[in-house]
Amino acid sequence: MTATEPQVLIVGAGPAGLAAAVTAARHGAQVLVVDEQARPGGQIWRRPDPDAGGPDPLAGPAYDAGRALLARAAAHPGITFAHDTTAWGVFGTHTTPDGFAAPPGTPVPEGPRVAVHGPGGVEILLPRALLLTAGAYDLPVPVPGWTLPGFFTVGGIQALLKGHRTLAGRRIVLAGAHPLLLIAAAQLVRAGADVAEVAFAQGLPGPTELTRALAALPGNRAKVAEGLAAVRTLRQAGVPIHTHTLLLRADGEEHVTTAVLAGVDRNWRPVPGTERTIACDTVGTGYGFVPSTELARQAGCEATWNGPAGGWVLVHDHAMRTTLPHIWAAGELTGIAGAEHAVAAGKRAALDICRSLGLLDGAAHARELPSVERELAATTRMARLLEHTCAPDRAALNALAEDDTLLCRCEEVTYGQIRRTLRDNPGLGTADAVKLLSRAGMGPCQGRMCGPALVELLHEETHIPREALGPFTARPPIKPLPVAALAAAHDAGTHEPPNPAGPETPR
Repeated sequence: MTATEPQVLIVGAGPAGLAAAVTAARHGAQVLVVDEQARPGGQIWRRPDPDAGGPDPLAGPAYDAGRALLARAAAHPGITFAHDTTAWGVFGTHTTPDGFAAPPGTPVPEGPRVAVHGPGGVEILLPRALLLTAGAYDLPVPVPGWTLPGFFTVGGIQALLKGHRTLAGRRIVLAGAHPLLLIAAAQLVRAGADVAEVAFAQGLPGPTELTRALAALPGNRAKVAEGLAAVRTLRQAGVPIHTHTLLLRADGEEHVTTAVLAGVDRNWRPVPGTERTIACDTVGTGYGFVPSTELARQAGCEATWNGPAGGWVLVHDHAMRTTLPHIWAAGELTGIAGAEHAVAAGKRAALDICRSLGLLDGAAHARELPSVERELAATTRMARLLEHTCAPDRAALNALAEDDTLLCRCEEVTYGQIRRTLRDNPGLGTADAVKLLSRAGMGPCQGRMCGPALVELLHEETHIPREALGPFTARPPIKPLPVAALAAAHDAGTHEPPNPAGPETPR
């Protein structure tokens, strides 16, 4: 780590973080980008290991913008990257009486203390402005067999392919509801995999969906072209693409050997007599994504429930300010909307940050804002279309799990155990309360794998609205880190340690 007091600290080196870093640095800001990965790019622009063989998975026109942005960020002298570094806590935050931070362009007060852990151990960073762009992770959907080796989310399959040029398996079934299935399937075919089938739970778009799609086309032609190219690749390879088809379970003793699918009605309910079995060694599911809001919520940023947008998303204003005066957010934390929208949101946040820091005057801000706003408007139209056509039917997916299906893999808690806990304690009404009695969500993933499914199960059993059940409380460290690293930082005594109790008054 080079600077403990960066002018602008960005957490996340994906599309939103890179776009924000380039924009802020172009206006004179000194930017530090913290990211857990060894190279920038995030999941969508994940760079392969230098020693990995085979063709570059990011080759082709679909990734032109990503490669260009990566190159600009790497070359700018005002941008410093801290790779292999996790931001695990934000302290010294406070809210304002009216809820939102301040009007756009308002100068920021002294910033928060951000605790990170990287190759140099634990450090405390003191930025003037903090931009969170932590992205999202695949929505986990527990079904019988989902803990077998060979069962992945589609994002996991892509991570192996992009990051290590490694196939997750030889014969692969992909099932879900998100168009990323098509992109991933085409990438797998080009890499030499046998994709046995791509199954979508929803049906083909009707007149209403087609009308929405035409309205969303302006400004999104490259994204549509990428999808059409993927379909063409799959057709040429003879890969069957089925709609109204749901993955019921994966079977096998020590590894996935078959996938069981069935036809479903418009409510994603299996149609009797339509079950069929496909031999495979790998299953990948893609039902959408969950915003990675844990660090922001731990800091005290307000979040709200928006199921079609991924679940709990951060509350923000039109300048990407959160409800804390020194924290902005961009990308999937504010709702699942794709890389193009994340880039636009990153630029929008950076413009406001630079204006707030006195690096950008009102006239220059006004000149740059319209083009960014047009990008945001266009990509928002596409995001709303995908929300309408691809949002997962959470109730139908929850119904696939059986009593002996593991809900929390870390603590080995089953659906049946949660149901018994609820029957024995009828007053339970929050995810945190069930967590305390069942241990679901207490493992190393801290509820990322089981949290969405647990909330859906509680909603089904108690009929309490999902927004009232709440997510698990986010506490530092929001991701595991070595106790030895904390001890070493304490013994060194070179940095003021964060208060583990949570947000404080400003320093």
